[in-house]
Amino acid sequence: MKTIRITKQFKMEMAHALHGYDGLCKNIHGHSYKLWVTLRGDIKNEPGHKKDGMVLDFSMLKKLVKPTIIDKYDHSLVLNANSPHADIDLSAFEKVFHLPYQPTSENLVNDFAEKIIAMLPEHIILYKIVLSETANSFAEWCHDDNN
Repeated sequence: MKTIRITKQFKMEMAHALHGYDGLCKNIHGHSYKLWVTLRGDIKNEPGHKKDGMVLDFSMLKKLVKPTIIDKYDHSLVLNANSPHADIDLSAFEKVFHLPYQPTSENLVNDFAEKIIAMLPEHIILYKIVLSETANSFAEWCHDDNN
């Protein structure tokens, strides 16, 4: 069998604030995030099977990631639940999430990795996730660094 990596890119708009930060990011601000999800697995070798030649159908990857991460967080505000931000009345807004951590790209990408791993079929490995908040700044979670 041949082991291959496949990657799908997603996009979302999300705002956050970093409580206690010593720069501008302590203020609520938004990013046009891009998320690359890379899976590793063996190519299906079953001639005649609908998924022959695939590691995982890209549409299946989309069905896993889109509702759990993209649709949930797109056009939302994420804040640290352990900060005074949690006490602000934001009930006028639909999509405000108080996360149990500082909403940095590093913590977000780690959280997203855990969510995706829990949904994958046994024979597929989450190899890497890259989350960019700007065109030249990103955080990366890699399987090899976490096993």
